[in-house]
Amino acid sequence: MTARELALQLGAQFPGLVSAPAEFRGEITLRVAEAERMPEVCAAAKAELGFDYLVDMTSVDNYGQDPRFTVVYHLYSYRHHCWLRLKTAVSEEQSELPTVTGVWRTADWHEREIYDMMGLRFRGHPDLRRILMWEGYPYFPLRKDFPLAGRPSDVPEVAFTGAAPLEGGPFVTTAGGADAAAREPRARTPESEPPRD
Repeated sequence: MTARELALQLGAQFPGLVSAPAEFRGEITLRVAEAERMPEVCAAAKAELGFDYLVDMTSVDNYGQDPRFTVVYHLYSYRHHCWLRLKTAVSEEQSELPTVTGVWRTADWHEREIYDMMGLRFRGHPDLRRILMWEGYPYFPLRKDFPLAGRPSDVPEVAFTGAAPLEGGPFVTTAGGADAAAREPRARTPESEPPRD
């Protein structure tokens, strides 16, 4: 079966909750109207349609829009050899949704990263704590209102107290630099740039 056929089956199982499939560049995406029902939809995608692998889970900050956040689940079926993307919206006021660790254990670290970087909480997660930043860090670095130059932190004897991740941002990439090191995103100032021919 194709991803579109499987997506249509999932939509038929959850009428009004799961959108019609949207296709872009050969990839199929379904939107789930209620974030609270994601575990139920994901369980059906796994058990009944064969999407046995949660490849990745990520989030998007739609800063300035409501709902502000989108949580994205990238699924793969080894049985059907196809991909499916599920998306659900989460408002800034809610900023919480149920965990899918009961469906795929690999969601554990994905959800922890989303919590750490974006500040979204996953109710029922077995160990929801920061995974990249240190405990007590008060910000969520992948939110669009987080400054590129970072913010100072005040956690003495735990971590540095200067702006994180580097002072002097914003981070920029130099297109077509002489080598990979020259193209590396970093805080750049006019003084740090090599002369151009």
